[in-house]
Amino acid sequence: MAVNKMEKMTIIAAAEREEAILQAIQGLQAIEIKSFFHSNVDSSYIEKYFADTLVQDDEIQKKRFKTMLTDIQDALTFIEHFSESSSKKKPLKRQVLSLSSLEKNFDEQQISVYLKEIAALKNRFTLIETTRKDLLSKEKWLARWQYLDTIPKNNSLESSNILLGTISSVNQVDFLADLKKVSSVYVEEIYHSQNHVYYSLIYLKSYSDVLGEITARYSFNQFDYPYDILPKEAYQKNKEELASLVEEEKQLKTDLSSYRSHLEELYLAEEMTYAYIHRENAKKHLLNTSYFFILQGWLPSDEKQELSGVLQEALPKDEVYVAFDQPTEDEIQADIPVKLKNNSLVAPFEMLTEMYSLPKYDEIDPTPIMTPFYMVFFGMMVADIGYGLLMLLGALLALKLLVLPRGMKRFADFFLILSFPTIIWGFIYGSFFGAALPKVLLGIQLPFPILSTTEDVNTILIISVIFGFIQLLTGLMVNGIELTKRKRYLESISESFAWQGLLVGILIIVLGMLLFSNDGLVTTGIVVAVISALSIVIVPIIQSKSKVKGLAKGLYGLYGLTGYIGDLVSYTRLMALGISGGSIAAAFNMLVAFMPPAARFTVGILLIIALHTLNLFLSLLSAYVHGARLQYVEFFGKFYTGGGRPFNPLKTEEKYINIERKSKVKE
Repeated sequence: MAVNKMEKMTIIAAAEREEAILQAIQGLQAIEIKSFFHSNVDSSYIEKYFADTLVQDDEIQKKRFKTMLTDIQDALTFIEHFSESSSKKKPLKRQVLSLSSLEKNFDEQQISVYLKEIAALKNRFTLIETTRKDLLSKEKWLARWQYLDTIPKNNSLESSNILLGTISSVNQVDFLADLKKVSSVYVEEIYHSQNHVYYSLIYLKSYSDVLGEITARYSFNQFDYPYDILPKEAYQKNKEELASLVEEEKQLKTDLSSYRSHLEELYLAEEMTYAYIHRENAKKHLLNTSYFFILQGWLPSDEKQELSGVLQEALPKDEVYVAFDQPTEDEIQADIPVKLKNNSLVAPFEMLTEMYSLPKYDEIDPTPIMTPFYMVFFGMMVADIGYGLLMLLGALLALKLLVLPRGMKRFADFFLILSFPTIIWGFIYGSFFGAALPKVLLGIQLPFPILSTTEDVNTILIISVIFGFIQLLTGLMVNGIELTKRKRYLESISESFAWQGLLVGILIIVLGMLLFSNDGLVTTGIVVAVISALSIVIVPIIQSKSKVKGLAKGLYGLYGLTGYIGDLVSYTRLMALGISGGSIAAAFNMLVAFMPPAARFTVGILLIIALHTLNLFLSLLSAYVHGARLQYVEFFGKFYTGGGRPFNPLKTEEKYINIERKSKVKE
């Protein structure tokens, strides 16, 4: 239960074996490829002896896979949005596969055929959309001119002309008044919109100049009629073309629907293409020559045997050279990744540590120490048997019935474990969906509630502070042990053990004065506290060249006692949240109980479900956030630094399926 031990792995094999080895490593999902050219190992011999055979990075293959990925995603989006389907069910149910089986079933040639056919349908669809927009625009225009009963270019005479155009409605009166002054102009209003008036003007060509002055004066927007048929006929023809487009689009969607049966193939093809792209990205970290390649990477020590197995399965043993080395001190400080390793009870809580910061490779993993505290605190803040049972049931159903993505599975495991302390604290507080547990059942006296959230508030408050006190002492103890392991003995006293002594001394004084009224205890506590306080002040004096500065540093360190008081106060939220959640649930129950019987057993049932769902959500959210906050601020601050680099193995995207190593999948 700690940070997983890493070893540096080096693989050398013939160039033509590179793809098979990378495929085996990717399926294992346990090796982080290390850039050969950023290694601290002297590689000058490579350029000296193999310069002529070095192979530069080939981006062509990578670009090909990226293009294919884009085409697949476009095709999937097009099918999902535009094809007709009677079912909203996702065609691909999440499942567990090995990479080798995924790759074996990937038919690139067939996928390319699908993509070309779907792209052709998409082009047709785009053309239909473009044509539809054009026809709708023409329909709007023709609708305004449909009452024009002549075709201008067929009716213009040698001495007369027809002019079509629009003016602003504001100028209509003045425009018509000026046209009346010209005796040989016939004016017909074709359409009147909110802002414009559409006119047809018939005039003698000899009056063109006069008419030109009037139209220019009122910004007459002239245009040419483009059709050889009347507007009404053109309008009708346009509508028929639109109706034809609708039929064509229906047929296209029907054609497209036939590809829904290939959706699963396309989803898996996208997953496989992602795998290829990740593999191509890994190749740029290798040393590639025309004869051989060298791969270096970080591997958890307990995965060595598994690696040997998959390599032997992929190619003969005598065709690959594998070496393992322990990381150097420089690599531990600067390069090595961190992967946590905990048992199944603690592993789900690793996400809390990851959200804060992973430990450095040579630092202690705080997850196993934090887990019991987080479980107790979470249970204390939710504290309801009914809510705990819902968490337990929901998590169990999700884990048993569904193949969840890894992140969601860890979340389900997380809440499955937390359901137990929630139920236990529910029994302690005697709360079942906010209702009090009976004190007598079948004549048997029951002990519930062990702690009443209405009568034992002070006791719960003291228990909260005691839990905080224990966690702070634990954090200081871990810090002292870690400093001792690093042979920083004086610091382990001043930064850890002395503070434990000071806090314990103060506790003994308080107990001696308030609980036991025992002068001996008080004296003992004073002695322990004073010795501890002196240690906090004296150690910096010993460590510093300037004794005055050391004294100042020691006194300033002792001032940190006020911080511990603040830390202990923070733990009172355990009491506050636990009581508030239970009180809100009880209030919801009372609210529904006040309803008349008819409403209580109809609307009241729906209302109580909705209210308890809301309270459950808020209680879980509060417990999750405040539980994490207590770990990050009060607990981690006593011993934990973090800053480790996450382990990033060569793996797949796992967008639609979970990839497991071949030995764990039944095929």
